[in-house]
Amino acid sequence: MTAADYEVLDPRFSRLVNSNERVEKLFTGCRWAEGPAWFAAGRYLVWSDIPNNRMLRYDETDGSVSVFRQPSGNSNGNTVDRQGRLVTCEHSGRRVSRTEHDGSVITIADNWRGKRLNSPNDAVVKSDGSIWFTDPAYGIDTDYEGNHAESEIGACNVYRVDPGTGEIDAVITDMVRPNGLAFSLDESLLYVADTGRTHGAKNPAHIRVFNVGKGGKKVSGGKVFADCTAGLFDGFRLDEAGRLWTSAA
Repeated sequence: MTAADYEVLDPRFSRLVNSNERVEKLFTGCRWAEGPAWFAAGRYLVWSDIPNNRMLRYDETDGSVSVFRQPSGNSNGNTVDRQGRLVTCEHSGRRVSRTEHDGSVITIADNWRGKRLNSPNDAVVKSDGSIWFTDPAYGIDTDYEGNHAESEIGACNVYRVDPGTGEIDAVITDMVRPNGLAFSLDESLLYVADTGRTHGAKNPAHIRVFNVGKGGKKVSGGKVFADCTAGLFDGFRLDEAGRLWTSAA
């Protein structure tokens, strides 16, 4: 399929895609593919197959796909930190983990104030090394993408992990089901998707935007940036021009 096959709903989109580029299927066989993270230095892509409890790896040099990790803790979102290490949100693990360069896996966050996290969903690493992640309850709602359990925290929050102390702070506490998140290029804004509509027709299906405080540790505001009129926003990132690219399913 070439770019000419895209269904373009806004003419401005046509200026952002190369009509000569092709869309390639890298792999088939996932029950639910999520959380792609690109390692530019190694020219490979890692992503999650949540219900199959595995992570897969695509090698750009030869086109091969292999199992990166299984079991994966029903991993969901992945990102790469400033040192080139993989940061992963695990549903059944109920934690945020980091894969070191030697292949060892360490826990970054698994509780808040002594209570287990719900099921971390997506993460982003700020330039100061802090890790910000969302913690909805999708991985404990059923056994399909994790292990069914009651929420110990009783809320679905957005958290910040301090790079020096490892302290975990709840930075956003008024969302129904926080999901994808990303900073603006200058990190003065934090965008967070709320997919609460999965749990009620009147719940949100939008992206909110928050102002990041001068210290870079707190946020304020939270106005609606964009409503999703078809489906739900999930993961997203910004390009080098500051445009936000998101999926909606």
